[in-house]
This record gives sequence, structure tokens and C-alpha cells, in this order.
Amino acid sequence: MSRTVVVVGGGYGGSAVAKALDAEADVVLIDPRDAFVNTAGSLRALTRPDWAGTMFFPYDQWLRRGSVVRERAVSVDPGGVTLASGRRIEADYLVLATGSSYAYPAKPASDSMDEVMDDLRRTHKELAGAERVLILGAGPVGLELAGEIKEVWPHKHVTVLDPAERLLAAFPEEMRRELHRQLDELDIHLRLGANLTTTPPTEPAQAETFTVTTTGGEEITADIWFRAHGVHVNSDYLADGRLTARTPRGQVPVTETLNVQGYEHVYAIGDITDVPEAKMAGYAMQHAEVVARNILAQMRGERPEATYQPLPYPMILLPLGPRGGVGQLPSPEGPVVVPAETVSAYKGADLFTGRFSEQFGAA
Repeated sequence: MSRTVVVVGGGYGGSAVAKALDAEADVVLIDPRDAFVNTAGSLRALTRPDWAGTMFFPYDQWLRRGSVVRERAVSVDPGGVTLASGRRIEADYLVLATGSSYAYPAKPASDSMDEVMDDLRRTHKELAGAERVLILGAGPVGLELAGEIKEVWPHKHVTVLDPAERLLAAFPEEMRRELHRQLDELDIHLRLGANLTTTPPTEPAQAETFTVTTTGGEEITADIWFRAHGVHVNSDYLADGRLTARTPRGQVPVTETLNVQGYEHVYAIGDITDVPEAKMAGYAMQHAEVVARNILAQMRGERPEATYQPLPYPMILLPLGPRGGVGQLPSPEGPVVVPAETVSAYKGADLFTGRFSEQFGAA
């Protein structure tokens, strides 16, 4: 019976698939990191480095039967994966789950837990000594970072700048009004509909006083700045076309069973897919459930019938510190705007630490 499942990428979706199949298949998880990283906690880890250790769940502690290969994939074809070292790993089933990259500190820059912790401690020290903070990008990451900074240092002057005219334009006015109210209460200064005439002269996440000018002529002086925009889909290893063509955004076309189009034994999940929805950890983990069910069915000689249908509306849980925030969640009647208490209970209080401790705790 064909049992070798090679999972490329050990983030939210890839780790969930590997865990779900570990008892039934010969799982090989390929990732250059030494642990699953709950990156939802990265911004709090920056402001509270004593909390940062809760983000990491070493692969070798929760995979009972499967193996972990700490390398990068450089090519994938229908039969398996070629690694940067030249090593070849054959596969009966393939799962592409390499996710996306984002600017530090929202996603760590290193593959080593120890190095990530060192980076966070170093940046924390830089941030702690800076009185004026500039965040470029007023999407969920930028706003969440602002909220975490204000939770630890209420006195800091935090400015968030974005060329968009409205916050979270895809969401209801009710939710956006509440978001503005909480940002005002936290004394977070929004500059919407504005851009900078030049990039800050200093490196991001390094303390050094500078002054920049917006396209509207306003001067902003800050002691440190962070980039909170720009997503890159991690699919460069598919550039040779040996498996599939990518979309202009670097994503992979998939079917409703989350198969890579043209293959019954190759799947893709998470940010790398062309599923028309926001790229969020929760969705990647739902993808993982579908794929695990289908691979298990195939290993039993059955037809894979689990499918994934994206919601017709967006969801979000946007904490502003452990107690604040806004959100929209699904319900039988459709999308529902939820209060800060719900955002805190579902995400903000522990940023999913409890959930992942249960799922990926030591075997």
C-alpha cells in the first residue's frame, strides 16, 4: 500500500496535515525550521520577550512516527521533492504547504528557535528605548502591532500610516467604527490616504531618530519604524514548471478537493493555493483537515470526497492587545460582528497558545 506522504512546509497547514496523518502514514515533513512556530504570537513576543517561548513547538517532540528533514525544497515534480542539498525524496502523496513570507517581526527572519529569540530580544531592546514609533501599513498586522506596543508602553507615541482611505474596507461599517473608537482610546495616531515621499533612512526595527514627509506634506519624526505590508507567496521552488504552472501571484491552482489541478495524489493548502479567500492560519488548518481526510481515504482504496468551499464573506479576529480588538465570525445566519470580549476569548488573550499546546504539545 502506498503510504509515504511528503509535506513541504511545516507551518499552520503543513504541521496540521503531518500531525493528522502521523499515525496512519509514513510522513516526511520538509522545513528548514526546527519547530512549528505560532506566528500569531510574534508581535506580542516582540513587546514581551518573556512570553516568546510559548510560540515554538519543536517538530521532533510531536511527530511520533514521522521524520523531519530540515532543508529547503528547490524543485517538486509528480514523483517527489528535490532539496537544496541535491537529495531526492520520493513520495506517494505530496502536500504543498509552504505558506508565505512577511516582514519581520510579524514573521521571524530565522529558521532557528534560538536565533528567533535573540532577534526578538534585540528588537525589544531597540523598541523599549524609542518614544516615537512609526508603522507603515494599517492592515491587521500593523494595527495589531500598534495595539501590542500600547499595551506594554501606553506612553509611546505610535503613528500608523497607510495609503488606503479606509481601514478594513471589506468589513461592515459597524466593525470599522468600533475599530476607530478603540484606536482613539489607545491614542494610536492614524494617517490614512497618505504615503511617504521617501522610505525612512534607517533600517526597520532599529532605533535611530529620523524625520519623513508624507505626500500631503506632513512631517513625521520617529525613533523606530516597522514595515507591516508586503506578502510573498513561498512558491519559488515551483518556478521550473515540473509540477504545475503558477498564477501571476505565485499561487497554485487547486480543485475543490484541494488537489493541485491535474493530479490525484498532489495537494496544496494554505497561502499557496488560489482559493479565493484571505490568507489566514485558520483557513490553512481547515484545508489541512480536508486533505488529511482525502489522503486517508485514498490509502484505504476509497474515493476522496472531502471538499473545501470558501466562505462568501471575510472573517477576521483582530486583537488590540490581550483585551481589545474587533472581529467578524460566521454564524448560521451569516457573518456576525463580535465584541472585544469575544476577540479576546478566541484569540487575543493567548493568541492560540492553548490550542497549539494541546495540538502540538510534546508526544
